[in-house]
Amino acid sequence: CAKACIVARNEIPAVNAMIDGDDMVYRNYVDLGVAVGTDQGLVVPVLRNADGKSFADIEKQIGDLGRRARNGELSIDELTGGSFTITNGGGYGSLMSTPILNPPQSGILGMHKIQPRPMAIGNSVEVRPMMYLALSYDHRIIDGSEAVTFLVRVKECIEDPESILLDI
Repeated sequence: CAKACIVARNEIPAVNAMIDGDDMVYRNYVDLGVAVGTDQGLVVPVLRNADGKSFADIEKQIGDLGRRARNGELSIDELTGGSFTITNGGGYGSLMSTPILNPPQSGILGMHKIQPRPMAIGNSVEVRPMMYLALSYDHRIIDGSEAVTFLVRVKECIEDPESILLDI
């Protein structure tokens, strides 16, 4: 999902923007916050310059940040300065929630539990694994059409991971 968010951000840069005083600042990088549940509570380590990393590097570094978060080994610098965040309430069984925005970030993506659900496929009903995505966003920066476009693009990337794995 991290790489999918980066691809979608390239098309909708407002999701990675911020307000600084009277100015709207469009960042030319993604410092991706990834929420991690620990015994001491939720922490959000930041993967710096995630947009310049390969699919494999992103997954490896998120795994490392998660492990170090659970072991209490992160520095303050690794927990500050994210430009966009991903959280996964689905790991706790959540089917739907509203993630809380962390200012000055303009967006946070919530992923939820993957669960088999009946879906209309053509003229028949099939059971498919489904997951809800929720985007909380700062409406001063992102309008509704941009938010929906971002979510649709993330969905497309998740459904067709080869396209982002191969940078197609």
